Amino acid sequence: MAFTCVFRCFPCDPSCGSASWAAPEFTPHSAAPMVKMTRSKTFQAYLPSCHRTYSCIHCRAHLANHDELISKSFQGSQGRAYLFNSVVNVGCGPAEERVLLTGLHAVADIYCENCKTTLGWKYEHAFESSQKYKEGKYIIELAHMIKDNGWD
Repeated sequence: MAFTCVFRCFPCDPSCGSASWAAPEFTPHSAAPMVKMTRSKTFQAYLPSCHRTYSCIHCRAHLANHDELISKSFQGSQGRAYLFNSVVNVGCGPAEERVLLTGLHAVADIYCENCKTTLGWKYEHAFESSQKYKEGKYIIELAHMIKDNGWD
């Protein structure tokens, strides 16, 4: 799984300029005055603030970077859904076989690690060869996510 360190940002673009919770002003070796952190919740991972991201609509935990989006043309159990290469701050339930619109798949429900809301599922195995590209990918339903950072 692709997890980002909680305390440090690793931008994918050198010109990103993203600051993280472990910016120099927060490290104990700095002579800068203490700054009170304003975030009220601690998530497992924070995505760089310079990139467009998707977050949990219920608790605002980061879920995915827009660069990880594969397709907007999916159907979840509660409506439209997006397919992602990788996600963060999600837990995975046990895999089970389900007959979906595109055939039989082994899928595992995914949920927000922070608020425990079921968000969608992870494709564990596709039984039809034309659907193999979905294996290891994640579906998140639009009903459970919002756009964050730079979506002007």
